[in-house]
Amino acid sequence: MKKVALIINIQAGKQKLAQELEKVEARLRKVFKEVTIYQTKQEGDGKRFVEKHAEEVDLLIAGGGDGTVFEIINALAPLKNRPVFAILPGGTCNDFSRTLGISQKPLEALEQIIKQKRMSVDVGKYGENYFLNFWGIGIISKVAEEMDEANKQVLGRISYYLNTSKLVFKNEAFSLKLSSKEFDFDKKAELLVVGNGSFLGGIQSFFPNADVQDGKFDVLIVKEAKLKYLKKWLEAKIQDDYPENEKDDDIIYFRTNRLEVSASPEQNIDCDGEFLNQTPATVEVIPKHLEMIYGETE
Repeated sequence: MKKVALIINIQAGKQKLAQELEKVEARLRKVFKEVTIYQTKQEGDGKRFVEKHAEEVDLLIAGGGDGTVFEIINALAPLKNRPVFAILPGGTCNDFSRTLGISQKPLEALEQIIKQKRMSVDVGKYGENYFLNFWGIGIISKVAEEMDEANKQVLGRISYYLNTSKLVFKNEAFSLKLSSKEFDFDKKAELLVVGNGSFLGGIQSFFPNADVQDGKFDVLIVKEAKLKYLKKWLEAKIQDDYPENEKDDDIIYFRTNRLEVSASPEQNIDCDGEFLNQTPATVEVIPKHLEMIYGETE
């Protein structure tokens, strides 16, 4: 690969990437023939850069947090000619980069990117939106809605679970209707998570054994979110305790490549930490849609 572009949000996280930008740029210019560094200043900058220049480069690197990655993915996934994609993590959680075994230390992650180990990964899609990590409604969206940004920066991943524990006791169930080839559901629920990656809030939680190349989502329905289940989430045991097609009174787990979801009342959709729409929605896998750089898994 000769042409490389780095789209970087130096405000992400605690400006972790800003401190290393000179070293990152120097290292890239030493390895690659053509290097373009583009710093985003406001929302939408990364999207505009991708739409204008992504098809001109061999490797596109997103430097920033999950929000930066989400914006760039949604501009990159619809393109006909997509460059290899890599994540240089610089945010609070950096969930999908963790799934790919990318170091959370920027300079170590950069060396992994330079090694250019590539794999084709599945991408999730609903409507005109794309995602790499997860799609969810219920408690998962309420946690993110109520999370204080200042606390998120200070506490990082811990703040996610502090909010979860509070909401477990006051969340209200909604009517969930779900249809897929493998399983149908039409009852009250408090949580629906559709996963592609294995990390959430920086911790390997709902789907620790997720496979980003298998062409299927991991799907979890929680009818009643009790504290005992929160403990299991924190211990990353959901998938082990509830193998495919085994049904518990309050938890259901299965795998599928497409599902139709509706809810009453309509629910806000949390898609990789971004809120763009409400239910109803059809969620589907685009198998091995992006070629991405990966590192060594932990």
